[in-house]
Amino acid sequence: MKYCKKYLIIFVFILISGISHVQGQYDAMFTQYMNNEMFINPAYAGSKEALGVTLLHRQQWVGINGRPITTTFSINGPLFDNKVGVGVSVLNERIGVTDRTMVYGSYAYRIRTDKKGQLAFGLMGGAHVQSNNLTKVGTTESGDSQFASDIKSAITPNFGFGIYYYTKKFYFGVSVPRMVDDNLALLNNGDIVKNLTVKPSKFHYYVVAGRIFRITPDFMLKPQLMMKAVANAPVEFDLNLSALIKETFWLGFSYRTGSDASAIIGIQATPQFLIGYSYDYSLTDLQKYNQGSHEIMLSYLFGYKGKKIVSPRYF
Repeated sequence: MKYCKKYLIIFVFILISGISHVQGQYDAMFTQYMNNEMFINPAYAGSKEALGVTLLHRQQWVGINGRPITTTFSINGPLFDNKVGVGVSVLNERIGVTDRTMVYGSYAYRIRTDKKGQLAFGLMGGAHVQSNNLTKVGTTESGDSQFASDIKSAITPNFGFGIYYYTKKFYFGVSVPRMVDDNLALLNNGDIVKNLTVKPSKFHYYVVAGRIFRITPDFMLKPQLMMKAVANAPVEFDLNLSALIKETFWLGFSYRTGSDASAIIGIQATPQFLIGYSYDYSLTDLQKYNQGSHEIMLSYLFGYKGKKIVSPRYF
């Protein structure tokens, strides 16, 4: 395991080499992804060595009707002397008349590579439930038969995997959280035909990394990066730099390539309880039509097996 960092980086370049032909569906967007990484990487489950819960709510492009509204909840913790991590994630997203719910279970197995680091391998599996509420659409003609009834709900399975290496000051992860391309076709009678495929050319690829630098006893910097390759779109980068002041206040700035600039504020109310808020400012022409995007995050770590959380968990 002496060279696991080197092998992980090589693995990333192998993934990137196949990204140029990526096509497929979309994933939900979060600015504070670093506080809910289990939804994009199952190997993250249990890495904080305590039972943790996170709730995150996002209102995107406020002022635009039918904008994305997303809420996600996750719970995860370690088992078997921290060698195993398990967790559950639930996400609900509404975009226009479409309502989508995703439920996943995650499993991670960890190997201690040296005195400082651990390497985890994770699997996740679950289902998507999607419905379209066409009766809520305002039409120019009354009695339009195309919008007289809602489309039946469709349930489709999905699964993914991830790798996550971390120490107290550094983390690095690679994942493909959703491997099934669940294209749905609507028939005239309202029935839905499912076209489920598993092809590497359809995968979502994520690479995340972060590092803590203690500048003074009361001031730390945490740069972070997320790279995401999404269907029929350029590779996207989220660059974040946060500062932790007196172990209590998080102040950060993020940039999403070709999309948004964001400000993030967090309060470490207790060593166990973190409250976060972020505001996104659109850098595209869409900025003319919305008042930005807002995100609120709540995260809590419970004592586990008699252990007490005595300091904030930075990753």
